[in-house]
Amino acid sequence: MIQRIQTIFLFLIVLAMGAFLSFPIWDKVGTRSTETAQLSALQYSYQQGITTYITPMWYLAGLAGLVAVIALIAIFRYRNRLQQMGLCAVNALLMTGMMAIVLYTTLYKGKTYGLTEDQGNYHTGFYALIAALIFNMLANRFIRRDEKLVRDSDRFR
Repeated sequence: MIQRIQTIFLFLIVLAMGAFLSFPIWDKVGTRSTETAQLSALQYSYQQGITTYITPMWYLAGLAGLVAVIALIAIFRYRNRLQQMGLCAVNALLMTGMMAIVLYTTLYKGKTYGLTEDQGNYHTGFYALIAALIFNMLANRFIRRDEKLVRDSDRFR
């Protein structure tokens, strides 16, 4: 049934991925006020003086869109709970990859200028990714609970 609690968590994953795409993920100010770096789902930009270097991060935005689509598909696969669990597992892998990309970019690329002790500031986009991982874990837990309930009721017949 579509009115289950896991549907709410899967929909919250879609909303969290929308926030991940909309808001900045990370920024850092260098030793001088003219040095800044920013990471969003679409680009990593580094400004030094009047020169701005931009590295496209389209694959990060693509992964976020794919996670949102898979979560929407999983909502409507409520009749096949095993397939729903598989889609949640794929989402967990994709979001873990997104987290790895974000952490690599912020911890290693961001360390190349400014104070190396300063890691920068994480923003709403980063926390939306963490929230999506938690929502995915909760959705998978409730799907497994429903599957166990159905298997236990089949055993009594």
